[in-house]
Amino acid sequence: MSILVDRETRLVVQGITGRDGAFHTAQMIEYGTRVVAGVTPGKGGQTTGDGVPVFDYVDEAVRETGANTSVIYVPAAFAADAACEAADAGISLVVCISEGIPVKDMVRVLPYVRARGARLLGPNSPGVISPGKAKVGIMPGHIHLEGRVGIVSRSGTLTYEVVYHLTKAGIGQSTCLGVGGDPVVGLNLLDTMDLFAADGETDAVVIIGEIGGNDEELAAEKIRAGYPKKTVAFIAGRTAPPGKRMGHAGAIVTGGTGTAAEKTAAFEAAGVAVADTPAGIADIVKSFPA
Repeated sequence: MSILVDRETRLVVQGITGRDGAFHTAQMIEYGTRVVAGVTPGKGGQTTGDGVPVFDYVDEAVRETGANTSVIYVPAAFAADAACEAADAGISLVVCISEGIPVKDMVRVLPYVRARGARLLGPNSPGVISPGKAKVGIMPGHIHLEGRVGIVSRSGTLTYEVVYHLTKAGIGQSTCLGVGGDPVVGLNLLDTMDLFAADGETDAVVIIGEIGGNDEELAAEKIRAGYPKKTVAFIAGRTAPPGKRMGHAGAIVTGGTGTAAEKTAAFEAAGVAVADTPAGIADIVKSFPA
């Protein structure tokens, strides 16, 4: 078992004929993901060099191939509508890799997607991977190891670094995902914690947070209230000055709140070990009782 993606995932790639879509489609197929369709308006009827059929619309792809998951690699100006199209077609999980989508577009899209029973991961997400089962996104698959530690992160590259250290220490992962670094995202830290809590093959959860927002503080409250999995955290942006955006649009300390110190204090008050460095997470996980 894992969360969100597994061997039953049947993936449609929106924007499959573009540079990024084509490159990462090949990577996902090489990893073993079942990429059953692609969508690029005006290019329906073609077949990619990887042998994936291309359709003009997502509903055609779903009807012809049984696709149940979508990943979006289209320019920001079209990505919001692409997510809506996937939800309208009955896709249950929409993973949006595209970055730079205006906040006003996401405020419109999120309730639209949820009303149709779909989950949206992203935007500006590296995607989701269940090692040994399926990879949907842009993360390097070879650094992952199948196991029982779940990872949820607001940073793609920090996710890779933590995964590298865990794998190097012989600690495998059940599912790893990035919620995206924008101010408005679909699935968030709390949603993902709930999914891991219900997953019988996840023993512990790694939370990689960063400055800005209050999801980490809310996560600490959830843990204090009796979260059933062992948890470890890391907070990026300890030296960021207030008002200075650090990489992600959502990683900004405003009004004196959302600092790394506040988030670290919230986790420690909830009894959660907070690693000083990404490498330190592996040592903390190894210390958990079996």
